[in-house]
Formats: sequence, C-alpha cells, structure tokens
Amino acid sequence: MAGPRIIRAFAAVNIGSFRVSAMIMGEDENGAMVVLGSSHRKSEGVKRGYITEMRAASHAIRQAVEKAEQSAGTNVSSVWIGCAGAGLYSRIASVEIAIGGRRIEDDDIEHLLYAARDHIQPDGRMVLHAQPAHYTLDGAHGIANPQGLHAEALGVDIHVTLAEGAPVKNLIEAVQMAHLEVEAVVASPLASAYACLSPEERDLGVALIEIGADVTNVSVHAAGMLLGLTSIPIGSNDITDALASNFGIRRGQAERLKCVSGSAMSSPTDHREMIPVNAPGDDVEGRLARGADEHNRVPRAELVAVVTERLSNLTGEIHKSLKTMGFSGARSGQVVLTGGGAELHGIAEFMQAALGRPVRIGKPPRLQGLPEAHATPGFATLAGLCLYAADDPVDIRSVGPSYQPTKRYRGMGLVNRVFQAVREYF
Repeated sequence: MAGPRIIRAFAAVNIGSFRVSAMIMGEDENGAMVVLGSSHRKSEGVKRGYITEMRAASHAIRQAVEKAEQSAGTNVSSVWIGCAGAGLYSRIASVEIAIGGRRIEDDDIEHLLYAARDHIQPDGRMVLHAQPAHYTLDGAHGIANPQGLHAEALGVDIHVTLAEGAPVKNLIEAVQMAHLEVEAVVASPLASAYACLSPEERDLGVALIEIGADVTNVSVHAAGMLLGLTSIPIGSNDITDALASNFGIRRGQAERLKCVSGSAMSSPTDHREMIPVNAPGDDVEGRLARGADEHNRVPRAELVAVVTERLSNLTGEIHKSLKTMGFSGARSGQVVLTGGGAELHGIAEFMQAALGRPVRIGKPPRLQGLPEAHATPGFATLAGLCLYAADDPVDIRSVGPSYQPTKRYRGMGLVNRVFQAVREYF
C-alpha cells in the first residue's frame, strides 16, 4: 500500500567551509516531513563562511545538489541557503504608536507592525530577517495579549538579523551559477534552532552554539524567537591546525587525529596511551611526528592538551558573547551545542564545566528518510533550513497596511504568532 502523498517539497543547501551539503524534504498530506534525498561533499572555494573562489564553490554546490536529486528521484530548481559567515549580527529595532488611552484593536496592532518596517536601519548591511521579538504596553514588557486592553502607547521590539551585503551576494551568485534559483538566505542560527531546539526551550530561554569549521555562531532564543546572535571567527579547523602545527604533521593526519582520537576531557591514563598518527594501512616510514615514538605514535595526553587549549580560547569568546547578550546569572538557562565541532568527544562536558550551565548536544530531529550519517550535529543546519522553509515564519517586511493572515501560516493569524513572542525575555 502506498504511503501518504507528498504535497510540497523544499530544497536546501548549506555551504560550509568543511563541506557543502544538500537536502530535499517533502511534506506529506498528513503534515509530516519526510527527507526525500540528501548528500554532501568536500567544500571548495569557501573560507570562514565566505566565498573565496566562485567557480570552485559553484561546482561543489552543483555536485551536492545533483547527488541529493538522484537520491530523491526528483529535480529541484530553487533552494534555501544558509548563511553562517558574512559577519552575522543582530540588533533590536523598537517602534511605538500612540493609543491615547483607548482600547487596543486588531487594526492598532497591524498598524504598529507596518510602522515597524520604517524603523529597520541596516546601516549599510543586508537585512536577512526582521521578526517580532518583544511587545510593550506603556513601556512595560510581558503583555501576552494587548488586544482589548487600554493604553497610552503600544510598542514592539523587532529582532533584525543583518549581514555584510557583498558576501551574501557572493553566496547567492555561487548558487545561481550552479543553475539554481535562491528562495531565501537564512541565518544559520535560525535554521539550526528549527532542527535542534524544542518549542519549550525556545520559549523559556536557551543559548544555541553552532561550532562550524571556521566560524562559531552564538545565539540566544526566548519567547519563541531569536533575540540575539553574534559570530566568532573560530571553529573546529583551528583545533586541526593547532594539532598539525604542534606535532608537525599534515592537516589530513591532524583532522583524523582530532576526529578519531581527540577528546575535550582528560583521563588519568592519557599519559600512558600512545595514539598512532597514521591511519591503518598507511606507510609508517618517513618523517615522524614531533614527540612521536618509533612507530609514529604520540601520547594521548599531548593530543588532549592541544585540543583543550584551543577549546578554552573558544569558550572564553563564547562566554563573552553570552554575557553581552544578557545570557548570564539568573537570566541564563540551557546551552545547546551543534555543528560539526559538537561531534568532538567530551565537548559537552567541557563546555558545561567552562560555562557553568547545563549543556546538551543538538541534532536534527528524527525525520522519516533521514540517513543515519546525516542525523548528526554537523547536518543540523541543513535539516533546519528545510524545516524553516516549510514553516515560513512571519517577517515584518511582509506586513502591509491591509495584511490579512492566510492558511499559509497553518491557520495561525499574524497577531497570534506575534503574541507567542511577547512574553518577558527569560
């Protein structure tokens, strides 16, 4: 017996510094999301989230999409793309309208949201998203539903996600050169949140830390919305480079050491355990790694020391970013790690000790058709892009003076969607 019929399909491409991945996801007639096909390949022409060689990047994108199409048994003409670099930055834009002490009506809320569009000031940057974050009533936050209440002034805080324009245009052009149209560019933290965070976490308050190859994105979510984000130009490749430098080995050997034997947690037996630098079957002749024995093995203790030193630097920057965004003390909560760097052994325990907060690893949800190899933190953003596309959340820039909610938002009106985000931050 045939399964439910697919009524809509979404395609996404995540262009990272380590790999380029693609996914085609469908929504069946029962509303369930199904992965129809996915793939990945080594990245080319990308460094720290920026396109550095257009033709190489475009070729990698085309190959990744073609493999996903073959897996899905269908072709796509347009994709949603993630943006992890390009100097991601966020700010809150506030707007307020006079009510004059009368009762607040639906039209007042619509007028406020429409007026908020004029208060988005990109200052030369590109606006990726402009979404409602907080609601205020006479300057006070935490009003769950202002409709029907009396007030002198009604306000809203809009979370604006910005990026440098040129790098985003390069991302778009690389995709277009691969003969694909771009549906939208989505900030990576937003996409990852759709894959890794539960509705309750996003409501109560959570920090999402996405550790990529060259960039780490730190974002804070509360009241169901993204409230702040910042990018740190440090990633898991910095650990690989440190291993290569300290042991005097090739990057390929260093990457293997990190992935196979690397750990963020030390143990009492580390100084006695020797780790082979070469992969099984490799020729052990030739130059030995610095500090290695005659079999080209290095002490695990030295390996762990290099890893933890680099992680300490990254954790220090993460701590600063969280504090700047107000995620500290009594206002802090759970931390979720995702991205390829979150696959390092013991990293959750290391981060929990360093940040003093509960930490868990975030992975894509259990979706029908999702390959086991892609059900890892490194593919959370990719799955999240498709889930974000399916949800198509409200953006203030789409609100017009005669805006009316439609079934596009699955029966939830704009006002109700905004009300979900108006509760007090944390």
